[in-house]
Amino acid sequence: MPSMRRAAVLGSPIAHSLSPVLHRAAYAALGLEGWSYDRFEVDEAGLPEFVAGLDGSWAGLSLTMPLKRAIIPLLDEISDTAASVEAVNTVVLTEDGRRVGDNTDIPGLVAALRERGVEKVESAAVLGAGATASSALAALARICAGPVTAYVRSEARADEMRGWGERLGVDVRTADWGSAAEAFASPLVIATTPAGTTDDLAPAVSGAPGTLFDVLYHPWPTPLAAAWSARGGTVLGGLDLLVHQAVLQVEQMTGRAPAPLEAMRRAGTEALASHA
Repeated sequence: MPSMRRAAVLGSPIAHSLSPVLHRAAYAALGLEGWSYDRFEVDEAGLPEFVAGLDGSWAGLSLTMPLKRAIIPLLDEISDTAASVEAVNTVVLTEDGRRVGDNTDIPGLVAALRERGVEKVESAAVLGAGATASSALAALARICAGPVTAYVRSEARADEMRGWGERLGVDVRTADWGSAAEAFASPLVIATTPAGTTDDLAPAVSGAPGTLFDVLYHPWPTPLAAAWSARGGTVLGGLDLLVHQAVLQVEQMTGRAPAPLEAMRRAGTEALASHA
């Protein structure tokens, strides 16, 4: 086993990634000398060459879009969790040279909710229908006993979400984005849309809302998250997801568990504050 061990996050664009901050904080807290974690700008076209060039010093990779699906044909094996959403965000390079893919976004989302006391809900709502929304549905398959309503902008997106629901064993119902404010009556709302998309919905938050998981982390808080918090609701953000999925990555890549959650969260919070 090489004394120097390498890991990195790949994607395009990648300059904004907080993964190096989180993983390096974990290595420091675990006393892992000789471990490094970097970021590399890699697109789909360059991915095969990058992976082919990995030597025995490499322990693992983190992947952002658009590489979460592009990596799959380059792997020897993927977990059932990754297969369920056709997306890999974690690759572990084993001692015998195998490339094993997993998805820590899904259990990371579940773990973040559990940390805030949300272990089971009777129903839920998802805002949006992109790649993150499919991971949200996979997480909800583990904790939601009843229907999930997805608020989307087109019938094509509605079809996609219903298809994911059938695949994941989730009772997915769809509604037009124009009625997205109705989602706020759900005990759990997961917002998976790009920055700015839900800003106009913030004034519609009223009463005593349940739990909002807004996967954005910059800028933070979003207007929706701020309105939700002001009404006394529970709010989780993108940093919660980033930290919890990174904890699982660190454990898989280093073989050390538990990973230092609080040290990683603190490093991520400080990094975001410095860029604010």
